[in-house]
Amino acid sequence: MAQSAIGMLETKGLVVLVQATDAMLKAANVKLMSWHRVGSGYCSCYITGEVAAVKAAIEVGTSAVRESGELVAAEVLPRPHDDLQLVIS
Repeated sequence: MAQSAIGMLETKGLVVLVQATDAMLKAANVKLMSWHRVGSGYCSCYITGEVAAVKAAIEVGTSAVRESGELVAAEVLPRPHDDLQLVIS
């Protein structure tokens, strides 16, 4: 059975985040968990799926952001603790 992962992407600007999220969801078999406006123009989204799919999606999302905006952070957490869902949602 494949292991699950959570991918996180933070950008400066909502439009850039939407573009990157669209690219990630089209590039790999991942699901959007949630997204948040952090403040001061910063936005973040969280995706989930198999580890390899999440890594591929975050790479695509990172490339999309670098083409049209400002990347703040990107991270993949393989096999996250079940309680982490409480923090993200």
